[in-house]
Formats: sequence, structure tokens, C-alpha cells
Amino acid sequence: MALGNRNSIPPAFNSKIMDNSLIKVRIATSDDVSLIYQFIQKKAEFDRSVGAYSGIIQTSEAKIRATIFSNHPFAYVLFAADNRDVIGFALYAFRYSSFAGQPSIWLDDLYIEPNMRSKGAGALLMNKLQQIADENNCTHLAWTADARNIGGLKFYRRLGAEISEKKGDRCYFKWTISSINNQLYDPDSNHYDSGIII
Repeated sequence: MALGNRNSIPPAFNSKIMDNSLIKVRIATSDDVSLIYQFIQKKAEFDRSVGAYSGIIQTSEAKIRATIFSNHPFAYVLFAADNRDVIGFALYAFRYSSFAGQPSIWLDDLYIEPNMRSKGAGALLMNKLQQIADENNCTHLAWTADARNIGGLKFYRRLGAEISEKKGDRCYFKWTISSINNQLYDPDSNHYDSGIII
């Protein structure tokens, strides 16, 4: 895959959908700009509710379209959906280490609708991200979570992710490919619980 080229979809996305019979994961398209914006707003509201964010969102639907759905996107979005609605999303991007000579994935947002948590959506999104990381020879996935988001921290630890650094209430998580491969999610068993917001 040529990173940053929207036309080069990772091999795992050939089917575009991952099915656990109740919840599916799909790639966002340019038709989803409004939905992405709505989920970013919901994520910001959750962060405000735990004291992790006090700012004002600077993005807009126009910015999302220009930066995520251009010929050289700066980020990618996955959606989790049940039979009726989109119930969660993950927004991520690739980073590159000159010392490692390999990319990694930065997970900027993960959010599941409150009434749909613990049904497998969060775990399916994380599983899809680990597949993308593996197929692109990434060293790891990384993200941050607020220490006051107790449910989220428990979820990430169950995945096998580790806190690599902590600054105040900000926990920096790292999920290495080796730990990922030892903790693969089985959609049939719903092993990981799911859907805890960062």
C-alpha cells in the first residue's frame, strides 16, 4: 500500500466489511463527511464530561472533506454499524519513524455510542486497526486516553496495550504488533468486551 494514497486500499479492506453477525466495520467514504463531523462532536462532548477537553472544536465538514478525502489524505476513518445505525468510529493516521524505518498508526479518536457499548463494536474497530497495522508492516499502534476514563483504560489493557508514558491525567498507550498478535479478537466469542471511548 502506498501510504497517503486513498486509491490504495489495504488488502484487508477488499471486502470493505468485517462481520460479527451483528456489527460490521466499514471504511468511511466522502458521503460520510457529515457523520464523521457528528462523531467528532460526540467524542469531544465525552472528553469534556470527564474533564479531558475544554476547548472548542476547530474542524468543519469542509475541513474534513479537504483533509481526509483528498488525493493525499491526512487521516482515515472506520465506522462500526449494526443493522440500523452507525454506532461508532475510529479516526487514525500513519506515522513514520526514520530510526525504525517503519510506519506506525496513531489512533486519534475512538468513540462508541453509549447505548451500544460492550457489544463488540470497539473491539472490532481495534481488530481492524491491528490488521491494517500488520499489513503495512507497522511497529505499533499508539494513542492517548485520559486517566479518568476508567472503563477505557481497562479495555485497552485487556487488548494488551501498555501505558508507555503518563503526563498528568494523559496516558500514552502503545500496542505493539507482537502483543497484538497474541491478543487477536475472536468476533464469535466477543472476547474483548468493547466500545469504550478513549
